[in-house]
Amino acid sequence: MAVDSEARRRAEWLREELSRHNYRYYVLDDPSISDVEYDALIRELRALEGRYPDLVTPDSPTQRVGAPPTAGFAQVAHGAPLFSLANAFDQVEFQAWYDRVKRLLEGRDFEMTCELKIDGLAVSLTYQDGVLVRGATRGDGTRGEDVTGNLRTVRSIPLRLLGRAPGSMEVRGEVFLGRSAFQRLNAQREEQGLPLYANPRNTAAGSVRQLDPAATAQRPLDIFVYGVGDVEGGALPPTQRETLEWLAALGFHTNPHTRLTPAPDDVVRYYADWLEGREDLDYETDGVVVKADQRALWEPLGVVGREPRWAVAYKWPAHQVVTRVEAIEVNVGRTGKLNPYAVLEPVQVGGATVKHATLHNEDYIRTKDIRIGDWVVVERAGEVIPQVVRVVMDRRRTDTPSFHMPASCPECKSPVVRAPEEAAHVCTNASCPAKLLEGVQHFVSRGALDIEGLGAQWVRILRDTRLICDVASLYSLRLEDLVQLDRMGEVLAKKILTNIQGSRERPLARLVFGLGIPHVGSEVAELLVAHFPTMQRLMEASEEEITQVPGVGPVIAASVVAFLGDPANQELLEKLRCAGLRMEADAPAAHVQGLPLSGLTFCFTGTMASMPRSQAEEQVKALGATATDSVTRKTTYLVTGAEPGASKVRQAERAGTQSLTEEQFLELLESPATVAAQ
Repeated sequence: MAVDSEARRRAEWLREELSRHNYRYYVLDDPSISDVEYDALIRELRALEGRYPDLVTPDSPTQRVGAPPTAGFAQVAHGAPLFSLANAFDQVEFQAWYDRVKRLLEGRDFEMTCELKIDGLAVSLTYQDGVLVRGATRGDGTRGEDVTGNLRTVRSIPLRLLGRAPGSMEVRGEVFLGRSAFQRLNAQREEQGLPLYANPRNTAAGSVRQLDPAATAQRPLDIFVYGVGDVEGGALPPTQRETLEWLAALGFHTNPHTRLTPAPDDVVRYYADWLEGREDLDYETDGVVVKADQRALWEPLGVVGREPRWAVAYKWPAHQVVTRVEAIEVNVGRTGKLNPYAVLEPVQVGGATVKHATLHNEDYIRTKDIRIGDWVVVERAGEVIPQVVRVVMDRRRTDTPSFHMPASCPECKSPVVRAPEEAAHVCTNASCPAKLLEGVQHFVSRGALDIEGLGAQWVRILRDTRLICDVASLYSLRLEDLVQLDRMGEVLAKKILTNIQGSRERPLARLVFGLGIPHVGSEVAELLVAHFPTMQRLMEASEEEITQVPGVGPVIAASVVAFLGDPANQELLEKLRCAGLRMEADAPAAHVQGLPLSGLTFCFTGTMASMPRSQAEEQVKALGATATDSVTRKTTYLVTGAEPGASKVRQAERAGTQSLTEEQFLELLESPATVAAQ
């Protein structure tokens, strides 16, 4: 049916009016019409859209619920990484962060914004021409899950921005469930005889990942936005404080308690104020996020791994409770290290049920004199890992014996040794089945090769039935091997084999992390691969070369060289190569040979007037070059925009890297073949 012009105008007015009222109600908490009046407006819009389907737009308030349930979530790449934050757990650690940043700024003081750290689920919202086109979870920081349909149901997320916005922009925020909303939700579940949810944070995260957006819409979720990622077709305000004000003007829900602080003492006072006042808030917080306010400082300060130097999470003190140690047990890690842990009488700590707590090593147990049967104070260190803080001595029985680490491995009964000046006890058996179990579980984990379906139970069964003897043997599994296992049906077996097949295409950094090299986490693995883009090149690298990688120290370098130099590990890598796993980074040389900038490496610093930096990087990559975040001896050009980072400029001078102005860079793009011929 052709759309009547009057109907089109009325629908546009209704959309704008409803969006304005949504903003006043869910963001400003200052409604200007009654619920009855609002319901009448949205009923009218639904009726118009029902009569004229062509009037339905993605930003219509009627589309907050309406997407059908999905079979799963697609993976999406973030335009720019969503960083993790380094933590400071007390005033001393916060001051150390400030002093470190000040040194990097050559002694300059700097203003900071303080924002309450919301305990929710980090998400990314992408807008094109002011309209929400995609919502994604944080995921691993570079890739997340597309949950657009679910995030559309969150009333405080604008479907269309109120003011003039850049052509394309990505906004970051934290979705959460308020305390009162959580209590109401649990009260409803109790009336219905359903299990109660544990805490607001997990409930919010689970709500966003519902496969049915209509189910998500039943949860009264909210959001606070705190930053911006990629922006094209517009500029950002120069400070974090102004950025938050700008986002609020566009219709986003920003936290009202942000404060600009000129000095560390002011941050400490802000922290102390909210440490006392946080329980009066209707949402959970787990600390204060402190950021250098001037955005121009962020690039020169840079990023270590996935943690920006220009921000820190100043966390609240850990939650502490008292419970009883029922037993002390020991497991064996993938390197053979024996890890003691306490089996606790279950207790709630910070909204989570805690049944186990790490005891680190025998020295830790002896220093705190922890014994089976003791009543102990337990806390969640960093609000995540439970640990025993101290023993309640006046509740100890007089006949309680001290704990000693076992002389033989709990798994294989081989001798256990403790090297001089080392805290850890280690199993001496190179073929200890526990090492295999832990190693394979790490290899198939989500951050590594991500082989879904192979949980700890199935890995143990594969080991015990001798279907695997190392991680490489996963790639030799056959359907007939799996279906013979108890409770392994053909559907699950095919799913596991499909996921094993897909893991062959994981990036090289995932493989490096999955190998379980001591001291090499996912961030370090990415740093290594960025500088040594093939496994062969990494295996050939010396300790000296590896320590030249920013963010990698001598302990990590020694560990990498020792691991990759071990003949058994070299044999394992050869098996993985033969199994078809990727041994090169995402930009192999064969792909760029013949392109005009092949073999050249660019680094960018400062603000470019002609294009966003991400676009400049994509342009040189399209011409065969490599774009990096730091200057090394292999960097061909440092392209400097306005207010370039002083550290990168100094690095370029030391390395003899040629600097290009933005004008020179644009000339290079116009005639890249001429440059390549020089």
